[in-house]
Amino acid sequence: MIPTKPYAITFVCLGNICRSPLGEGIFKKLVKEAGREAEFHVESAGLGSWHVGEDPDSRSQIVARQHGVILDSTAQQFRARDLERFDLILALDEDIFDGLKRMAGNGPERGKIHLLRETDPQARGNFEVPDPYYGDLNDFESAYQMIERSCRGWLERLPKR
Repeated sequence: MIPTKPYAITFVCLGNICRSPLGEGIFKKLVKEAGREAEFHVESAGLGSWHVGEDPDSRSQIVARQHGVILDSTAQQFRARDLERFDLILALDEDIFDGLKRMAGNGPERGKIHLLRETDPQARGNFEVPDPYYGDLNDFESAYQMIERSCRGWLERLPKR
């Protein structure tokens, strides 16, 4: 039997310190609980470069820990070459989605780019995960809940490898 390459998935937000690290951490936890760790390579990134090398925002870490999620990544910037590296690129809001689509141009990678909340049963047409950066812990908890529901939906949507 030929081994199957893992799905390469990345979560992309603006600075890679609030929402996208939550997506990465939540998805890793869910695939571990489902016994599907070998099927996935999961990362996160930001369109902007100003937080590169930083740990996730302390409020993201607090909310994640409250849910048993570990955030162990450091911020990195999403680059055009990453379009080829990933099978699924999940944008946390419409502006990020548009920026990624512009980066992809008319190339085949456009089809890999989706809004994270496309699989959120509570989205009701609003596919944005609001940036909690200027908010408080309640805003981070709200973002966590949206991201977790969406990650569950993506995990269910992706066939086992």
